[in-house]
Order: sequence, then structure tokens, then C-alpha cells
Amino acid sequence: MSEKDLLKQLEALLDPSDEAVTNLANASALLFYAQKDLNWAGFYLLKGDALYLGPFQGKPACTRIPVGKGVCGTAVAKNKTQRVGSVHAFPGHIACDCASESELVVVLRAGDGMPIGVLDLDSPKKERFSEQDASLMEQAAALIARAVEEKLR
Repeated sequence: MSEKDLLKQLEALLDPSDEAVTNLANASALLFYAQKDLNWAGFYLLKGDALYLGPFQGKPACTRIPVGKGVCGTAVAKNKTQRVGSVHAFPGHIACDCASESELVVVLRAGDGMPIGVLDLDSPKKERFSEQDASLMEQAAALIARAVEEKLR
């Protein structure tokens, strides 16, 4: 699926009048099946000083990640996408699935630019995620955040 088609399909799935969990569930399914070489695709939602597991596709995952810890918590603390070619080289990586080798975490931001959660993609392949992947997922995250922001605040 082309990048343009993926974003169009994602936009068609998202409905701000639906509950956040509905939009996030469909988004995680679409991303998991549309992207090659993933073993996990989902969301962690920010509440206070921690991220809590949201809808996802893949094996069971960590349920709570403190801000600043692991790749997801670092993304929120820095309010910046984290593209990790080898999770074993990332200090403090939290291993939910031992098969994961690389990770891409994109911040979901409210309209004011503040984090409300993250989109987390894991792969069993090292160096799976390119700068182009990061850019595409940042565009996807912006669409998703717009659809769920009001329901998450």
C-alpha cells in the first residue's frame, strides 16, 4: 500500500464522533496489517506521569510505562519521535516482546503541541524503520491525534 493510500484509508477510518478506543483500535489494526515486518503496533496514552496501554495488535504488552523510561517514555519526555535501529543498544529499553529488534515511537500531540500519547511500532528486524517511515507515521499520528484528542482530555 502506498503512503498516500495508507493515509487516505486511515483518514477514512477515523471519526472524531466515535470513542477514542474505537479510532485507536482501527488505526492499530490498519497500521499493523499495512506495514511489513511488524510484530506490534499500538498506542500508549498519557495520564499524569505515565503512559498506559491502549489498543494494539500483537502480543500482550507492558501496561504502564513511566514518562522518561524506555523508548515510549523517552518520546513523551522529549516530545519527539524516537527511531531505534537496535533496541538492545537503547539504554533502559523495556522489552515487552523479546522478538523485537527495532522500534519507532511517534508522539500523539494535542492541538497545543503537548503529548497525549504515543504510537508505538515494533519490528523483529534490526534497522527496520527509515526516516521515511518516521515521517509517514508522524503524518498518521497527526491524523489520529486530531480524531481522539477531545475524547482523551
